[in-house]
Amino acid sequence: MTFVERLWRQPQSLWIRKALFQIHLWTGIAAGLYMFIIGVTGSFVVFRAELFELWSRPPMVVNNPPGPRMTEEQLRAVAAQKYPQYKISDYWQSPNPAQAVDVWLENDESKAQRLLNPYTGEDLGASTPIGERFFSWMLDLHVNLLAGENGRIANAVGAVLLILLTITGIVIWWPGVKNWRRSATVAWKPNWKVFNWRLHSALGLWTLLFVVVWGVTGLYVSYPSPFHTALDYFDPIGEDFTQERLGDVILQWTARLHFGRFAGIPVKVLYVILGLAPSALFVTGAVMWWNRVLRPAIRRVEETELIRPDGLALNTRRP
Repeated sequence: MTFVERLWRQPQSLWIRKALFQIHLWTGIAAGLYMFIIGVTGSFVVFRAELFELWSRPPMVVNNPPGPRMTEEQLRAVAAQKYPQYKISDYWQSPNPAQAVDVWLENDESKAQRLLNPYTGEDLGASTPIGERFFSWMLDLHVNLLAGENGRIANAVGAVLLILLTITGIVIWWPGVKNWRRSATVAWKPNWKVFNWRLHSALGLWTLLFVVVWGVTGLYVSYPSPFHTALDYFDPIGEDFTQERLGDVILQWTARLHFGRFAGIPVKVLYVILGLAPSALFVTGAVMWWNRVLRPAIRRVEETELIRPDGLALNTRRP
């Protein structure tokens, strides 16, 4: 039987499949927590425009001002007195004299954004609602891993690992031409280990295309500079540039595909549901790793240790 025939009919006997299984296993372990975080936060930020609109609030306006408006110098002095541990980084004042002043403060460890009454200097609270701040934090976690430029680079590496997982996963999933239908479905089995394996396999199969798309587009979203540099090199902008380049359109759609920003609510709901697939694959894969690798290793250690009456361990196998 040739290599192709064995791959088609009996892939379990091929050494390359066993090697890919090890790559898939350890890549999944290395990127597992990352996949879980990216999957959950990615599903959350799909509705970012709608959530921002829901959580945003109209400008805060002071009614019935008690006296003349304070000057910018006076309000800055009030902010410095109220928050001596911070330095004022930005000061925002609306043309509307009754609208609260937005003062941004920061130090080496944290930042704060406060609204001040422009007539009394009273602290009116945070300039952004707690829901909006939480969403901004989730978006930063998804795109930057809360680490700025270094987080984006790490995200790009994670996208490569995700693509590697899908490639090795589809090879490992293929059970042979006679059994592929069984591996494409999930049926309840009394043995929960078998059920978990079937769930992992079927979930990986049916979400394969989406995960590959998220991995490829995630490379661009995480670290777009090399893509734009390559586009400018192969299709430079001339002096007579009058229309958008095809590469620019492709890159725009790359970002839209990653976040689901190309259709209405039904597509976004689908993205939210399928966005949890990497997290679910991590959980089911971690369970399999525990059953197949970690738990047997722990048992082997336990079987080779005998505890003497004085509490010392003997590295001797049990008879």
